[in-house]
Amino acid sequence: MGNNKELSNTSKKEEIEHFTLGPSQVVCQNCEKAHNAEFEFCPHCGQQANDKLTVGVLFYNTIANYFSFDARFFRSFIPLVFKPGVLAKRFVSGKRLMYLHPAQMYLFISVIFFFLFSFKIREYNSSFDSALKKGFETVEKDTVNTSPMDSTAINKLNETFKKQGLMSGLSDQERKELDSVFTVVSRPQSAKNNFTFGYDREKLDSLILADASEKEQLKAVGMDDDAGFLSKTFYRQLIKFHKNKGGGIIQAFFDTIPISLFILLPIFAMILKVFFWRRGTFAHHLVFSFYYFSFLFVTMSIILAFNYFVVDIPDWIDWLIVMSTFFYLVFAMRTFYQQGFIISFIKASISSFIYMMFVVPVAVFIVLGLAFLFY
Repeated sequence: MGNNKELSNTSKKEEIEHFTLGPSQVVCQNCEKAHNAEFEFCPHCGQQANDKLTVGVLFYNTIANYFSFDARFFRSFIPLVFKPGVLAKRFVSGKRLMYLHPAQMYLFISVIFFFLFSFKIREYNSSFDSALKKGFETVEKDTVNTSPMDSTAINKLNETFKKQGLMSGLSDQERKELDSVFTVVSRPQSAKNNFTFGYDREKLDSLILADASEKEQLKAVGMDDDAGFLSKTFYRQLIKFHKNKGGGIIQAFFDTIPISLFILLPIFAMILKVFFWRRGTFAHHLVFSFYYFSFLFVTMSIILAFNYFVVDIPDWIDWLIVMSTFFYLVFAMRTFYQQGFIISFIKASISSFIYMMFVVPVAVFIVLGLAFLFY
């Protein structure tokens, strides 16, 4: 009964709304609100009044949206690069439809940067993985036939031989020789040949070779029986790192950088809020940070593009260009926060020092940990 009453009330309201429409009024198909028929666009939602969907309209809207973004991007790009702080100041003052939104600008330019940076990541990933693999292989060569086999692995090998019937075809003399081989291999030796991963590397290798259970492998790398979730995850990843010989760890690290930068950006805005406490809200500092980080990505994208597609710039010039972005920050602060050059220079120096010496190292440490736990 209650539902029927609600439906009847709704229908009555709709009848009243249609009944009260004036002769020169129509109902918007998008927001379902009345407006004058002579309006080309709905004053409530902005949709075109006569917006019949055709193939032409569909492509027109797509192209119009693209060129609208394109126009706003180029209208924003020039002041972003050549007029430090001007774009953020104009956006905060209310001129927002003319320019690309700071978050959109950041995301768009960061996508271009990480696309170009992916070529460099492949080089780093390949060289780092090969170096780790060589390190593992070197240790394996140094420890061949010199480290004892674990008794658990020996028992599992014996059981495997028996299950597959390999022991039945051997004579007594051959069985004695096989036992003597196991005895020599299992004879304890000095630990000087063990690779210092914090666990017995050779023991883990023997357990993996014998297809031991995960519990035995986790115990071999030093996990306690009452270990928690994070501890178990860490030791599982340690075994995975061992099996893969470190392969893929650097790729996992680079994969977490875009997300970490998106988190680090608000922290930079918080530092600016501390130094410019009375110069706008946190949102204003966030706008400034979005545009400044966008400029950093533009600079590094240009460097990468030149190095890959034009000419290989010497490393010292690359670093000189990157370091020059600090002076961009000084001029941007002077323009946006309306303070003198000396004060802007001091605040830019202190804020950059705090960010680079405290925030970034902690972030790198956390990212390395996350990359290891989830790679």
